[in-house]
Amino acid sequence: MAHKTSAPLAAGTTTTTLTLDERITGALVGAAVGDALGGPVEGWTPEQIAERHGGRVTGVVGPWYGDDWRTARPIAPYHKGDGHVTDDTLMTHALVRVYGTVRGHLDAYSVADHLVPDLMSRPRWIPELEAEALPLQRVFLAEKWIVTRLHYGHADPREAGSGNIVNCGAAMYMAPVGLVNAAHPEAAYAEALDVAGAHQSSYGREAAGVLAAAVAAACAPDATPASVVEAALALAKDGTRSAIESVCEVAPRYTDFESALVPLRAAVAPFDTVGPHYRDPSLGARRPSRLHSVEELPVALGMLLVGDGDYRHTVLGSVNYGRDCDSIATMSGALAGALHGEQAIPETWVKTVAEASRLDLHAPARVLAEVAREIFARDTERRRAHEAAFAALTGDGR
Repeated sequence: MAHKTSAPLAAGTTTTTLTLDERITGALVGAAVGDALGGPVEGWTPEQIAERHGGRVTGVVGPWYGDDWRTARPIAPYHKGDGHVTDDTLMTHALVRVYGTVRGHLDAYSVADHLVPDLMSRPRWIPELEAEALPLQRVFLAEKWIVTRLHYGHADPREAGSGNIVNCGAAMYMAPVGLVNAAHPEAAYAEALDVAGAHQSSYGREAAGVLAAAVAAACAPDATPASVVEAALALAKDGTRSAIESVCEVAPRYTDFESALVPLRAAVAPFDTVGPHYRDPSLGARRPSRLHSVEELPVALGMLLVGDGDYRHTVLGSVNYGRDCDSIATMSGALAGALHGEQAIPETWVKTVAEASRLDLHAPARVLAEVAREIFARDTERRRAHEAAFAALTGDGR
């Protein structure tokens, strides 16, 4: 398929000339860059970030603890910063590899049969460890749960997420599901809920479905930040829907992320179970509930509105928000990248992250674009076969 290249876009605009390949590339590269920018300031407040860096973060920065990154936090001896991607990108790329193997729609069994072996059997370069290691040795406890439950516990993949802490662990890598269902949010939502059932429950699983739907919506030829939010709200349930409504009602009042940081946090706070101190969660944190929501997805959508879809503004707002900002920036980076393609992402950021992380940021996009076309072709055949069968049943085919 021929690619059409469009001119650089003004904030908030979109174009019908972006191809599927360009939107997939923009989303996956945008997610990885957002992840790398947010990693070194994850867990801190906007005030602490500004104090540490002498103002707002405007690009790639070094580790929070400088050269002491290995020992400053024994629970997380990772080299976050200097352009290194985190587990958000490691998991995203792992899911793309599963699509490349299955070459069809995924479900919870795909996680058990393919994602789990990928995490625990093949060493890869892990940027934050500066070494070859199994991805399992880097991912967070909520992702290690997948291996424990599915490989060692032999749980039903469709129910394995029950009992895990409820967080954004599934949502953070669900963009590929939205991309293979490009411009079809309903299909993306349903597939992501199935996939995420192996990892999460409650509002963590819901966030995965809604994030995938939002990414699919961002791939539509006439997509805008507002239409992406509308698609998310049309499918979101319970506390997740309420949190998105709350944040996205406030976000359009602001056009710069600096003034939006406190209002967005205030808007999502009633739905967030972690509480005001990110590194010291409340006793009710991350438990199943129909009333609550993960913080990351609503804020990512809110920053997309504040930035009017502009990649730089959207992602920097997500980064400087603090707290779980690598995941927020991963999500908002995927959305802004899908809206406008890689051309909207600062080239120096892409180059720095790719080199520092020793990753080909474009290879996963090429694989996923091929798979997305194959899936669409088979979906079309099945749909036409169903139409013919239904017409025969109703007599409409005579």
